[in-house]
Amino acid sequence: MVAGWQDRRFYNHSHKPDPDGGYKPRQWFFTLRFNMSDNKMKEFICSVIACLPVVFSIAQTSSNLILTNPLNANRKDELIVLSRKQLENKLGKIPVSKYVVIKEGSIPCVVQFDDLNGDGKWDEIALLQNFKPLESKVLLLTVSDNPATVKVVVRAHARHKRKNADDSFGNDLLTDSIPAGQLGADFNVVKLPPFLTEGPAWENDKVGFRIYFDVRNGKDIWGKTTSQMMMDEVGVNPANNYHEQAAWGMDILKVGKSLGAGSLAMIIPVNGKDKMVRLGGSNMGQVVYNKIADGPIRAIIRLTYPEWKVNDGISPVTLTEEISIWGGQYFYQSKVTVKNAPVNAKIVTGIVNLHSKEVKELHNKNASLIYTFDQQSENKDNLGMSIMVPVRLKYKTGQTANEGTDVQNTYYVSAAVSKNQPFIFRFFAGWEKSEPLFKTEVGFRNYLNEQAKLYASPVLIVLNK
Repeated sequence: MVAGWQDRRFYNHSHKPDPDGGYKPRQWFFTLRFNMSDNKMKEFICSVIACLPVVFSIAQTSSNLILTNPLNANRKDELIVLSRKQLENKLGKIPVSKYVVIKEGSIPCVVQFDDLNGDGKWDEIALLQNFKPLESKVLLLTVSDNPATVKVVVRAHARHKRKNADDSFGNDLLTDSIPAGQLGADFNVVKLPPFLTEGPAWENDKVGFRIYFDVRNGKDIWGKTTSQMMMDEVGVNPANNYHEQAAWGMDILKVGKSLGAGSLAMIIPVNGKDKMVRLGGSNMGQVVYNKIADGPIRAIIRLTYPEWKVNDGISPVTLTEEISIWGGQYFYQSKVTVKNAPVNAKIVTGIVNLHSKEVKELHNKNASLIYTFDQQSENKDNLGMSIMVPVRLKYKTGQTANEGTDVQNTYYVSAAVSKNQPFIFRFFAGWEKSEPLFKTEVGFRNYLNEQAKLYASPVLIVLNK
């Protein structure tokens, strides 16, 4: 070991159901060597090592990956995802013990391998790419016994930790669950909650989010002023108030009884009228958490609600939300699937409007957004928030009442529950302390318009033999 450096293992997690409920991990990992002099994550030397059974099979040696930006605009940190099936269609069967090395010229790219279904082999690879206007680039893909050794900066992270008896927090959990009726912490009685920052958190190098792992089930925003991953440190010491601005940033949102930063609800017909029911309270039932992937490119978590009782006399609903975040962006993406939904039910997400004066909309041929911009952060400075949905969802927008209802103080988007396609949305958070562009509504609106254009015209991906 080189003096001043320490070896660690950085896991890409996958999960396999176990008989007791939840998931047991199947995983492979990066071996990291990093300078620990300032106790912060910096640059890592990464090589991927397989912990998977060997399957003897022969694959083609290489293929060209052609990526084209169809827009006359720059694209930065564009997420490129390729499935195992796509790759094997061109490269032939890829043994479980093999890797795909991707090079741009002679330079290897940082590639993340993710097992999404817990079967012990990776299902997708992910990488980030930058593009000039109308640029096409050709990358070389090679099946290899060993992954490329490259310098890596961790740009996305997810974590969930339980409190120990001594008020420290345990290891990052791959899976966890709470029973129906799990209450939030009473800070008049305890200094620290049962979970670090009250529940799972996910972040990238621009912004962070969390969800309250209890009956509130609300989503909140971490405004960041650093590109470093901070969610393992924030909230550990009760003397450091994360509701006040620190060098790394702060908790910037008051959620209250709203849908906060993209929390979920359902609209169901009851006695001829629509009723909005929050995904929360004791009727929410058990909640199961699973970490699916954990950087360095993207992080993915899955929250499953197997027995949500949306109303008396209606069979329980099963809802699954898969949340992903990747480097360089001011949003997370959510994919929501629902089973056994009532007839004519609609899935709902929303933005808190406790301190915003109005909601506005933006549209193009493939994407629509609602957004707010005001002095609405907990730091009493400018914060823009937005929800973007694909036009194909045939969504509707609305505003809740501010009293006498389950969900209050919320601008929302709703769409009919579909058996054939998930409800997908992106939630954006633009805090002026994170990015000068977000000091004005014009800057935030221009950013959203650009994001809508990028969404409507994705990078074209062609794999050649």
